[in-house]
Amino acid sequence: MSSSNNKTDGFPLPIMQGLLPIKGSQVPVEIVAGLTLAALAIPEVMGYTKISGTPVITGLYTMLIPMLLFAFLGSSRHLVVSADSATAAILAAGLVGLANTGTDEYMALVAVLAIMAGVFVIVARVIGLAFLADFLSSSVLAGFLTGVGIQVALGQVSGMLGLKGGGHGTLQKIWADILQLDQINYKALGVALAVLVVIVGARKISKRIPGALIAVAGAIAASWVLDFGSFMHVLGSVPSGLPHFALPEVDWSLDLIRRLAPIAFAMFVVILAQGAATSRAFASKYNESFDQNVDLNAMGLANIGAGLSGAFVVAGSPTKTQMVDSAGGRTQLTHLTAVGVVVLVLLFFTAPLAYMPESVLAAVVFLIGLDLIKVDELKSIFRQRREEFRVAVITALTVVFIGVEQGILLAIVLSLIEHTKRGYRPKNVVLERTDAGHWVTHPVSSEAQAVPGLMIYRFAHSMYYANARQLSEEMTALVSTAQPPLRWMCIDASAVSDVDYSAAQTLRALFTLLKERGIRLVVAQVLDDVDPEDRYRLQELFGEDALYVTLNDVVEAYQEAPPKDAR
Repeated sequence: MSSSNNKTDGFPLPIMQGLLPIKGSQVPVEIVAGLTLAALAIPEVMGYTKISGTPVITGLYTMLIPMLLFAFLGSSRHLVVSADSATAAILAAGLVGLANTGTDEYMALVAVLAIMAGVFVIVARVIGLAFLADFLSSSVLAGFLTGVGIQVALGQVSGMLGLKGGGHGTLQKIWADILQLDQINYKALGVALAVLVVIVGARKISKRIPGALIAVAGAIAASWVLDFGSFMHVLGSVPSGLPHFALPEVDWSLDLIRRLAPIAFAMFVVILAQGAATSRAFASKYNESFDQNVDLNAMGLANIGAGLSGAFVVAGSPTKTQMVDSAGGRTQLTHLTAVGVVVLVLLFFTAPLAYMPESVLAAVVFLIGLDLIKVDELKSIFRQRREEFRVAVITALTVVFIGVEQGILLAIVLSLIEHTKRGYRPKNVVLERTDAGHWVTHPVSSEAQAVPGLMIYRFAHSMYYANARQLSEEMTALVSTAQPPLRWMCIDASAVSDVDYSAAQTLRALFTLLKERGIRLVVAQVLDDVDPEDRYRLQELFGEDALYVTLNDVVEAYQEAPPKDAR
């Protein structure tokens, strides 16, 4: 949501932009799509509670108030907002050592984190920091999600085997499982394998078949008839009814905020990145517009609503959004229909959940983890950009072996380094004009001249302190070895959107150097949005007639200038 986009023109009010207008003929399709979303997503969000370490009912809560708030307050007609595996993993990893999973203290901190993440999103919108999400590159995000997927999948092995499990972190969990291999509950394993077969088989037939719902419902029915609870762990009593609204019961203090802020910030970045990419993709697919500021406010309020209603942090879900799109849903009416189904489940159908074997939920989450592993995307990155592939792998390994929270922070740092590196060593060129009047680019090392005595050097990035030395070295080398000797040197500034103080000082030094050698320095194609004051200072330094609109203007002026004037 950090990328600029035009305001939605579908509905004039600041609410229900993702819902209205809607054609009457579309309503039945939206309702069917909403039923499909509920059937596919309810088992998933219950599975996410195993990742977040919260009660099963909290997963259903993420499809209630948060989804309702975004449906009415957001502008995206497609984005589904509910529980998400990546943010759930960050949540659980961040709270290790702060509270014991499942305790009242743990749940209070979960609620605080949801509220803090929501506040971060709204503050980012207000002060213009939403651009931070753009620094999470696609390759790094693929590595991060792959790491999360591996960690999530491996973390469910103990549950599918019917083991007690234990340990914090991937390696400790694997070691705990190995030590308990003699305690495998083969009946629980058999049920988990049956669930995997049903879900995978349904996907092979059609992705619209609610395989997870079929598997979960079948396991619950079998557990009720055959009394699975006598020989394997089942969920036990699940409370019914709608959530209660209240502030988290914690000792509010600056120290608490300080400890939770890094966790909330990591979740905030994922919320921004996933929501932005998904909203943008589907708005583009249907040639629709969405208001990024409206969506940011709605996403922030959805998370605050989650924290106040006993749920955990929510985010825009690419997979659920794709589910809705495949089912024909085109507005937030689909999501309101799913909310209605969740209300019915909470009021009348939580009792059967008590019979669900824990190995069933573990199997569902195991597949969620596998789905997050971006094998095809990583292969594509490997083929196209080996350096970005290495960064993605480093990010994935950090998530798996160190932690999810550290992984997302590393992902941001690596993305920033990747961006800075490209700007630090831009691939500059020199330009040559052909006899037909066309412009051809050549590597700087070619020392090609536009016309004899005139060299046009295109700097391919904004000029700032980190690349100012490259600017100086390349231009100095060009004017020193040019054959024939240069009379004019032109900087093509068509790719330069900014010149900082250090780069301006470098330009002044180059101007003085070239003037001493009898070479005139001019600039062409300065962008319109470059600071007028910077433009004036360059003009003041180089001369009133040193700035040219086009490269052809430079050539014409050069050819008309007497040699003595040029020097």
